[in-house]
Amino acid sequence: MGSTGATILSTADATTAPSPGPKPPRNPFRGLSRSAKIGIGSALALVAAIIIFLVIFDWNWLRGPIGRFASAQLQREVVIAGDLRVHPWSFSPKVEAYGIRIGQPAWAKSVDKDAGQMVQLQRIAVQVKVLPLLRGQVILPFLVVDKPDVRLLRAKDGKANWTFGAPRKDAKPLKLPAIQRFVINDGKLRVDDRVGGALFVGSVNAQERAGERGGRFVLEGKGSLNRSGFVAQVTGGPLLNITPDRPYPFDADVRAGSTRITANGSITRPFDLGRFETQLSIAGADLNRLHDLIGLTLPNTPPYKVTGKLVRKGQRFDFEKLSGRIGDSDIRGDLFVLTGRERPYLEADLRSRRLDFDDLGSLVGAAPATGKGETASAGQKVEARQRDATQRLLPDATLQVDRVRAMDAKVSYRADTVNAPNLPLRKVSLDLTLDKGVLNLDPIAFTFSHGDLKGKVRLDANPAVPKTDLDVRLTNARLEDFIPIMSDGKRAIEGPVMARAKLTGTGNSVHRAAASANGSVTVVSPRGQIRQAFAELLGVNASKGLILLLSKSEKETPVRCAIADFDVKNGVMTSNQIVADTGVVLARGRGTINLDTERMNFRIEGDSKKPRLLRLFVPITIEGPFMAPKIGLDASKAVGQGGIAAALGSLVNPLAALLPFITTGEAKDADCAGLVSEARQQGAPVKTSQTTPAKVKK
Repeated sequence: MGSTGATILSTADATTAPSPGPKPPRNPFRGLSRSAKIGIGSALALVAAIIIFLVIFDWNWLRGPIGRFASAQLQREVVIAGDLRVHPWSFSPKVEAYGIRIGQPAWAKSVDKDAGQMVQLQRIAVQVKVLPLLRGQVILPFLVVDKPDVRLLRAKDGKANWTFGAPRKDAKPLKLPAIQRFVINDGKLRVDDRVGGALFVGSVNAQERAGERGGRFVLEGKGSLNRSGFVAQVTGGPLLNITPDRPYPFDADVRAGSTRITANGSITRPFDLGRFETQLSIAGADLNRLHDLIGLTLPNTPPYKVTGKLVRKGQRFDFEKLSGRIGDSDIRGDLFVLTGRERPYLEADLRSRRLDFDDLGSLVGAAPATGKGETASAGQKVEARQRDATQRLLPDATLQVDRVRAMDAKVSYRADTVNAPNLPLRKVSLDLTLDKGVLNLDPIAFTFSHGDLKGKVRLDANPAVPKTDLDVRLTNARLEDFIPIMSDGKRAIEGPVMARAKLTGTGNSVHRAAASANGSVTVVSPRGQIRQAFAELLGVNASKGLILLLSKSEKETPVRCAIADFDVKNGVMTSNQIVADTGVVLARGRGTINLDTERMNFRIEGDSKKPRLLRLFVPITIEGPFMAPKIGLDASKAVGQGGIAAALGSLVNPLAALLPFITTGEAKDADCAGLVSEARQQGAPVKTSQTTPAKVKK
């Protein structure tokens, strides 16, 4: 009973006793020292104070310190004249600044007194994602710029107002962060590049446009480039989903005057503008006009269109698998350009399957042919009409020496075939180097049906007046290749010919350099055959020559030697020797060629080697402009022998007028070997053995 009652009592007590409640929370500060508690409390209070401070803080208080810091870093005045607003409570904090001004560097006023401010912005708003920033990626959810007015200036010495601090030759290409919304409202842009001679004034806008495939990003620029209309549009996919590790596709269309550039490509890592690739098409009236857009010195050309793949890797641009047409010539090859140097460097390997020869003349400023089927720009057609009207051959286009000094180059060009009416030209090859303002064409080679014209040209553009040195040789050529075919399908003259021209001139155009030239020119034909009719007429043998011509005689006589050797001084070529020794006539001449006025004045007198019944001692004259010389007779010398009228009359009424014209053939063979040795040693490379007379055809 006792134990049972005890048990019952115990159970009752357990049933009626209250159950224990939840344990009270543990005090996190239990066990901490008093000083530790004070420190934690102070930290929490500081965080709370910072939060309260950020909420009530007026960010405009920082405009002055930020402006002074930026001014020191950029070395020019920077001012935030309007509000500065910061919205930090987000994983994508936002900053807005109003009324920003960035001044010009100190030197700008001396270059352009109206330079004004470099940058003025009504507002700029930018937002950045914090979490990607912790991984080293900069992603801007949006960037908005309202009414920017930007004035960029580069002086002739290369100083640019967009370069902050000391100029660096190895400056890296522009690299922008990934921007998922980019807006430019009512932008104005002025770019004055005194180095490249380019002036752009216009507007810039950027925005997203609704449309297919979720819309497109569009960046537009409009205005004038060197007083010619300019329109540029760059479009790309929606920016919203852009990431730094995925290529961003884009299209571009640029029109500047007569030049048009279209591109379809992608930026490898948005928006690292130092790495992209694109299919590029360029068309225009003259390759030289690309200088305003790309800053490279390219030759003058007829209208062109070329395409290829453009790849940029940092400071290197590769234009791969270039193909297209320049004038009426095809062109293909590869080229690359290196920037980030004291002067840009271009290297190219180019080839034409078929070169239209007049297109090559554009390189030295000559207008191409403008006849039916020929390609020429409107300006080149005007130049061609002026050339024809003035009967001037040497081009007067001014060499752009500043551009020649501003870049370096190495170019190899080959033409497999050549279309050159009236010339037996088959191939052309040129190797060009441009280094520190000195241009060398070495070698320059023209391959004819027979023979070659090879040599070198050196142009030094560093002096105030450029200096040109030319040294070219014609070897193993044939006279018949350069003489028009007669109506009966035969050549009037045949035989080898060789020549050399060695000249030095000063001037900033081909014409001016020629007008001041000094040096020598020699042409030699050591042997050959000539229609006897023409040989007789060199001596103005009226009876024999005209009868043979009228009878269409094909009878030939040997050419034992023909030489034309000139001294050139101050642009005037004065003959030392002009001799043509044929089997029937020995002709000698003298005269001048004025490279400034482009006129010639020659007098040729011939002596028959055999007795002739009728012989007019009348010198032949060749006078007038290069493009239209006139051949005549000096009639005054025939007056004592009955005059030209009487001589011509003798053809129909011979006997009474024959006797005064009888010659006994006192002229002897010219000493061809001696004449060659008398020709300048630096003249045509002729061996004495080459002057052996050819066998006379029976």
